[in-house]
Amino acid sequence: MRAGRVFAYGAAAGLLGDLLLGDPRRGHPVAAFGRAAGAVERVLWRDHRGWGTLHTVVCAGGAAVLGSAAAHAVRRSSAASVALTAAATWSVVGGTSLAREATAIGRALEAGDVEAARARLPHLCGRDPQALDADGIARAVVESVAENTSDAVVGALVWGAVAGVPGLLGFRAVNTLDAMVGHKSPRYRRYGWASARLDDLAGWPGARLTAVLTTVAGGAPRGAVRAWRADAAQHPSPNAGPVEASFAGALGVRLGGTLSYGGRVEHRPVLNGAAGRAVRAGSGDIDRAVRLSRRVGWLALGVCAGARLLARRAAAKNPGVTKGRTS
Repeated sequence: MRAGRVFAYGAAAGLLGDLLLGDPRRGHPVAAFGRAAGAVERVLWRDHRGWGTLHTVVCAGGAAVLGSAAAHAVRRSSAASVALTAAATWSVVGGTSLAREATAIGRALEAGDVEAARARLPHLCGRDPQALDADGIARAVVESVAENTSDAVVGALVWGAVAGVPGLLGFRAVNTLDAMVGHKSPRYRRYGWASARLDDLAGWPGARLTAVLTTVAGGAPRGAVRAWRADAAQHPSPNAGPVEASFAGALGVRLGGTLSYGGRVEHRPVLNGAAGRAVRAGSGDIDRAVRLSRRVGWLALGVCAGARLLARRAAAKNPGVTKGRTS
């Protein structure tokens, strides 16, 4: 079986597995990677960019090498290759867990139980929940659903299409390292610099594809495009900006503004604020954001699998492109 079909079948099976099973409650591969990365950090940590870069290379490179070795070991069996791709996809995507957490917070808000919503919010994002009222929690959830649609689903599929199992594992490793050491705290301002920059680079294509698919799947393409063009560049994150802005436009809500994150207050730009009919995101918008996220994820699977198949077909028809020509 050709590599394009292996990825298409394996990624579809992995995404379906995530839909049906969600994340394992114990022994999650990403959690195991996090523990290993933490052990490496305890050995390497210095308040220096060079040591942080070494940490990134060891951890992210190790994950990609592990994926490459596993793919090489099963390369002669199409069934084993599909199964490995499915397992890798299932282990790195997190769309179902994202939807479950967001929905649980939305149900608590709809029931008027703001304290329960505050208690669950840290499972989804790093905002300071005590600083948020009900609307602030709802806004944080919608923004997290948007950003994690890119980070936890689309970005992984993009790199899986590019590099197979090593791409899937490498992308998740980079994204996990950014969450662990990429924030601007005194301990990680220099040590986490390389992880944060690599995450920006790795997340760039997935974020743009997420924004494009949001305009297609959201039901308000003009609003999504308008918010993306007008407001994305003002966001401090080069990747969260396009995703959150397009979600805001597609859902017809305002996102952004002042937030408390990691003990510090940030004043972010309002996204989709120029739309006269846009309102602040509320608890009722959480389910809409979750449904949009799911549509975007499945569309991304189709786009990435199709691109992989077309690329392999083109390479097969033009072997001189990949093997080179002699005169």
